[in-house]
Amino acid sequence: MTDSLPGTAVREVKEETGLDVEITGLVGTYTDPRHVIAYTDGEVRRQFNVCFTARVIGGRLAISDESTELRFVPAEELAKLPMHHTQRLRIQHFLEQRERPYLG
Repeated sequence: MTDSLPGTAVREVKEETGLDVEITGLVGTYTDPRHVIAYTDGEVRRQFNVCFTARVIGGRLAISDESTELRFVPAEELAKLPMHHTQRLRIQHFLEQRERPYLG
């Protein structure tokens, strides 16, 4: 079965968090061929991310095989959380409520 990018995002959110979401917009596209991600299972990837906005329409938070902790965090607490600078950039762009998506 093939899916659109937004459809894939909806499916992945459900699989990884237990939440049903509706895509509401696009934060941006994020690529950096120098950013290589090596997972503990031996998989290696280069960064490519399409970051959508969404709203929760159902389901409930549930840990999956792809998550170890799930919770909603107030924006003012985000600076305290450890995360990769590329993740922080996407969140920053979302919080800025940009008129146009980031293309990078």
